[in-house]
Amino acid sequence: MTDKPILRPVAPTSAAKPLVSPIQPSVVYTTPTPDALDALYEGGETGFTYSREGHPNAQSLAGMIDAMEGAQGGVVVSSGMAAVVIAVLAAAQAGDHVLGGNQLYGRSLRMMNEELPRLGMETSLFDPTDVAALEAAIQPNTKVILVEVVSNPTLRVADMDGIIAVAKARGIKVIVDNTFTTPRAYQPLAAGADFVVHSVTKLLSGHSDALLGYVAAADADLAERLDVIATTWGFTACPWSCWTAERGLLTFDLRFEQAQRSARAIAQALGASGVVERVIYPGDPAHPDHNRARALLGDHAGNMVSFELGGDRAVSNAFATAAAPLAFAPTLGDVATTISHPASSSHRALTVEARAALGMGETFFRISVGIEPTQMLVDTLTVAAKTAKQTR
Repeated sequence: MTDKPILRPVAPTSAAKPLVSPIQPSVVYTTPTPDALDALYEGGETGFTYSREGHPNAQSLAGMIDAMEGAQGGVVVSSGMAAVVIAVLAAAQAGDHVLGGNQLYGRSLRMMNEELPRLGMETSLFDPTDVAALEAAIQPNTKVILVEVVSNPTLRVADMDGIIAVAKARGIKVIVDNTFTTPRAYQPLAAGADFVVHSVTKLLSGHSDALLGYVAAADADLAERLDVIATTWGFTACPWSCWTAERGLLTFDLRFEQAQRSARAIAQALGASGVVERVIYPGDPAHPDHNRARALLGDHAGNMVSFELGGDRAVSNAFATAAAPLAFAPTLGDVATTISHPASSSHRALTVEARAALGMGETFFRISVGIEPTQMLVDTLTVAAKTAKQTR
């Protein structure tokens, strides 16, 4: 009995094309000869070689987000934090100084405070709503400014025009995390920023089933650098997640508009309820950065609402319990509304004093508004707030 080789399946041919992008999980792509492989690596032919260096599903998704952001050559990677890290590594090295907004996402703050110094970079934070604070924080070796347009979770609106103008005058690169605002509300590259990053996991994908990031650069050389870093460090995106996110992205505009409408109504209802100490929503005229939000974002104040109930952990627990069936979860951007408590999730690594300095007390909550019926959300959240107040 002779051994028979394992035969690889041959893809069937078809005169018609699939309406839905196919998932292509293959790690390896074959060529008939070494010359053919050379042609791929040297640019004579287009195609794929090894999925860590790129694959069809990542390229397809990147192209869709490129179109939304007015970018070229964007890279889809394994997570939003991977996108942030890649952008920083492309713009800075050991001995350089990196400036970050003082109300960045919790893991971005940990990167600034712990990981970048370990790589030999100097870091410090500044108030992104105050250009004078930025100018005072710049050092001779400052190479990068990392900022969120709308901060997570306190929803302060950065002075993007001022930051970009100062950075350009000083030759400093600007990285903008556009996750909260999305390209629907703001396009960083068109505004003069050098990099744009997204946690695609959040609003763009929208279904909490794809862990992905996206990063793009305005400069072609920097864009190539992003791709090299992503490949070398192994920040490769999963084909299945890319396919899932592409499906979610097709409904992004519809989801974003519905969620915004509900967010406005929720902010108004909580503000009028008499049981919430403060409501934070950029579309609220009482928001400290409302005029800036209008100038930068127009009518797109977003789907995020934050508020402070007042009291202690018992109040927080009571609110989360009373707000059921809305999910209590450390995430945002899902098709359904989620309730986040920064003190026990995204900013738990900070001390109580550090959170208080950023405006986050024990009963501070952030709502990522989904696409459920608006009145149901308003009723659920206002009743939960009133129920929680009774425990104080």
